[in-house]
Amino acid sequence: MCRNIRVLYNFEPPTTKEEIRAAAVQYVRKVTGLAKPSAADHEAFDEAVGEVAKATQKLLRSLGAHTAVRTREEEREKAQARWKARVARGV
Repeated sequence: MCRNIRVLYNFEPPTTKEEIRAAAVQYVRKVTGLAKPSAADHEAFDEAVGEVAKATQKLLRSLGAHTAVRTREEEREKAQARWKARVARGV
């Protein structure tokens, strides 16, 4: 899984459309292997990003699990702790 794709569900304040689009871009980049598409592929790339973002928004709206509300600060702290643990292991 791409490390740049973040959890988007159940945040306070709620996840923004920009965050959803950024995750969609990361996903499409990962599956295509392209950081930046060529001019010939730009339209297909953008269409795929839009479809992934739309599906993600639909998914997030439909989820109903009762989980603890997340904050971006707490998630950032968890990510830093995971990174420090990886560094300590020498990975």
